[in-house]
Amino acid sequence: MSDGFQIKPHLSPDRAVQMTRRNFLSSTVQAAAGAGLAAGVMAGDGETGPLACAQEASRPVDQDGWIDAHVHVWTPDTARYPLAAGFTKQEMQPPSFRPAELFSHCRPVGVKRITLIQMSYYGTDNSYMLDMMQEHPGVFSGVAVIDEEANPAAEMKRLAKQGVRGFRIRPGQQTPDQWLKSRGMQTMWRCGADERLAMCHLIDPPYLPTVDRMCGQFRETPVVIDHFARLGIDGQIRATDLDQLCRLARFPQVTVKVSAYYALGKKAPPYHDLGPMIQRLINEFGVERLMWASDSPFQVQGVHSYLASIDLIRSGLDFLSDSDRAWLLRKSAERVFFS
Repeated sequence: MSDGFQIKPHLSPDRAVQMTRRNFLSSTVQAAAGAGLAAGVMAGDGETGPLACAQEASRPVDQDGWIDAHVHVWTPDTARYPLAAGFTKQEMQPPSFRPAELFSHCRPVGVKRITLIQMSYYGTDNSYMLDMMQEHPGVFSGVAVIDEEANPAAEMKRLAKQGVRGFRIRPGQQTPDQWLKSRGMQTMWRCGADERLAMCHLIDPPYLPTVDRMCGQFRETPVVIDHFARLGIDGQIRATDLDQLCRLARFPQVTVKVSAYYALGKKAPPYHDLGPMIQRLINEFGVERLMWASDSPFQVQGVHSYLASIDLIRSGLDFLSDSDRAWLLRKSAERVFFS
């Protein structure tokens, strides 16, 4: 199994994620289809129709169910939802991951609410994510992507009215010293503090000191670190990287997602090798500032599954109490994305 997230030096971090995910998924999506994992795709499952939407809207959302704090959705309907410049339909792997396909994985294991993360295929056009949030009221929260140099505060406030609770930021081709210094980024962090909107970071460990400085400057801005800051992306979880992530625990506004197990450490279920890192984060941050997430659909390809991801928290780590699991699987994400 290839390293689904291994960053290549000549690529910017955000683009490299797509390049390596494509390599990883090209070899697994066919196996997934053969095993029935891509049944929704193979069956030609269409967009949710008016009747189905009405039924979904009338069904009360189980507030006691679990929350998946990180899922991407997209549709093969590129006529209605065009791809951003530089992306092709061939790069969409799997070809489709719409809400109906997501629900087939998450609902059987008790996940009732989900935070949608804007997919990079669409750039700063958040239309598909917003439309899915509107079609499934109470089910989805959202993390959007915006142009930091195009009146970001106004755009953040506009999107917040539509249920967006965070904004994904990533370095692109900028170095750790350059990143977060722009006027637009400073505006976003100030607006985040004023409106209680989270800055959600897709970063690698070298960028943690920069985030640390910004957390010190903007102490009221909610901050979320995705996927353990991708510690262990190359198969090794380095103590120095984990120490740097844990330094952020001194800022009470920081929450960390324990997620994307398919891409970290040994990259093999049942993912018990990630247990010591999770335990260290609990010791430093407390469970109240950690949240589980699947990072689907990437978590549901090949040998990986949604069940294996959530079961690491539900039953795979004996140091977790029932109260710990409630925070990891619902309460922390509820505080950040559904309050």
